[in-house]
Amino acid sequence: MLRMVQAALVLAALSFPGMALAASSGEVATQHGLAMYDEPALAAGFDHFPYVNPDAPEGGELNRAAIGSFDSTNPFIVKGTPANGLTQIYDTLMVGNPDEPFTMYGLLAEGVRLDPDRRWMEFDLHPEATFHDGEPVTAEDVVFSFRLLRDEGQPFYAAYYADVTSAQRLDDDTVRFEFAEENSRELPLILGQLPILPQHYWMDRDFTTPTLDPLLGSGPYRIAQVDPGRRIVYERVEDYWGEDLPVNRGRHNIGRLIFDYYRDQTVALEAFKAGNLDMRIESSARNWATAYDFPALEQGFVEKLLIPDGQPAGMQAYVMNLRRDKFKDVRVREALNLAFDFPWLNDNLFYGAYERTHSYFENSEMAAQGTPSDAELALLGPHRDQLPERVFEEPLPVEHPEDIRPRLREALGLLREAGYEVQNGQLVNRKSGNPFTLEILLYDSQFERIAQPLLRNLERIGIRGKIRIVDVNQYLNRLRNFDFDMIVGGFPQSITPGNEQREFWTSDYADKPQSRNLIGLKDPVIDDLVEKLIRAETRQQLDAAAQALDRVLRWGFYVIPQFHLAATRVALWDKYGYPEPHPEYNLDLDAWWVDPERARVVNQRQHGSR
Repeated sequence: MLRMVQAALVLAALSFPGMALAASSGEVATQHGLAMYDEPALAAGFDHFPYVNPDAPEGGELNRAAIGSFDSTNPFIVKGTPANGLTQIYDTLMVGNPDEPFTMYGLLAEGVRLDPDRRWMEFDLHPEATFHDGEPVTAEDVVFSFRLLRDEGQPFYAAYYADVTSAQRLDDDTVRFEFAEENSRELPLILGQLPILPQHYWMDRDFTTPTLDPLLGSGPYRIAQVDPGRRIVYERVEDYWGEDLPVNRGRHNIGRLIFDYYRDQTVALEAFKAGNLDMRIESSARNWATAYDFPALEQGFVEKLLIPDGQPAGMQAYVMNLRRDKFKDVRVREALNLAFDFPWLNDNLFYGAYERTHSYFENSEMAAQGTPSDAELALLGPHRDQLPERVFEEPLPVEHPEDIRPRLREALGLLREAGYEVQNGQLVNRKSGNPFTLEILLYDSQFERIAQPLLRNLERIGIRGKIRIVDVNQYLNRLRNFDFDMIVGGFPQSITPGNEQREFWTSDYADKPQSRNLIGLKDPVIDDLVEKLIRAETRQQLDAAAQALDRVLRWGFYVIPQFHLAATRVALWDKYGYPEPHPEYNLDLDAWWVDPERARVVNQRQHGSR
């Protein structure tokens, strides 16, 4: 929902023209959209998002790769491995504008009312809204979806909707949500992201059991073909109820969306070069620099785009599992951090493409720097007895010396302080005599070459490490049960961090299967800082709370931060049109289209050369 799903949040009092300060819904003005700061940029009655091409042609197809396999078409539950692209079949109450700070406009909801005291909100549904079987979307479906996802869906939903105290149908087209007294400033917009499921379809089915049925939705696409574990195809709904809404005009243009599954990224890259795939989002700096020098690119049939990303970089890292005793000592975790040699990786493997990540809110005002500000100290001060003194007194480390040798000496010193010593080249625990071993769990062989240098450095201080690569289904099963030493994990962030932070960091989610508290954090200080962030009343309060949380997380050395690129690499066969400039805050592939004439020429090149 985040990344899953996001944009710039400036937390201040919501202001809507003509809104009277009243508790009665009849005295609160109905709005076409909600913004976290001031008002939506687009006035009521706007025709389309400004960046889209409202006259884009419709039709054609887009064939992309997915990695691994799938055994479910239900993306909302803990069990099963869902196929890619499933959110395309569902409409939400509201939808964000990727070219605007965190602002939502009506989709299934044609109007919304928000209590000035933020204790309730109401949605008025479009009377024309229907599911793909022709049944109307009603307030009963909204209430049903909210309760179903909160109670039986992934833990993510319970975290997101924790401050919603009730959901009720007022009439067929109106639903009301009531909120806890102290709720998140973004909660009304979060509810706008609620996907609506058909009650009549699910009432006699088991929602929690994986299925490969073509599930029923109300969105712009429907499932057209399911080849379990190998391919899923979506087709554009020709009589889609919302096609002419302002938020949809110029979007959802492509006739068929296809996801073909491949064993790993290397095979998928070769499939793209052979013309079997139309587009590829490239995650490897080496591939981007060296693997695309093939005839189709040289002849102009393939293009490479580097699309700027206006969101914070977030945190990609080696994640240590605190549920394993070996990682409980902060000195051990800091030592492992010292063994990571980013300058060598960037010079030798990444062609200098990346920057080192330090903060959980990298590339934003929310990243902590130096020593704590007065605003941070106000939040950290009550926990002084529970935090190490360095949190308050020492500036955050930004970069270690580039030479790995002094870093490894420092790491070995920390490990000795933590009760380890090297015996016959192996690091062992002095009390138990057990050797320190470490396994990095992966599902994609592409990352193996990046992990190997870390293991080589660890071996120099006596830690025996290995890489285990498993298929995607086994990887997800182990992840659900937190059965790993270390993984490559991500904590994506938007400019509007909020309720999702509970699932990332708080004690309530440390032991919930499939939660995103991958680290296994159970720390009352972090719990409190997360709540302070969620309940911030101003942008300044939000920044201070994020900085304080960032500082405590970084001094905990719970992960080994890796690297980031503030852009998305896209390679594609040149038969697609797309908005220029691209929207500022998110890549919106829904606004792309197939150019019929270019597609005719490129398809001959793609398929005629086989």
